[in-house]
Amino acid sequence: MENTDKVMQAIKKAGKPMRAGEIAEASGIEKKDVEKIIKVLVKEAKLHSPVRCFYDLKK
Repeated sequence: MENTDKVMQAIKKAGKPMRAGEIAEASGIEKKDVEKIIKVLVKEAKLHSPVRCFYDLKK
């Protein structure tokens, strides 16, 4: 499974907005890599930030 998929799955499984550090813990990926992936997913409109520093899947 690609890291991008792991990040998306971690958020989906949690069922709530998460911080980058929480996503890193849940997915087993380093936080700095998670932050890079989040930036890409936000640009692709797959993630959004409902509250500052928290990220959730775009509905």
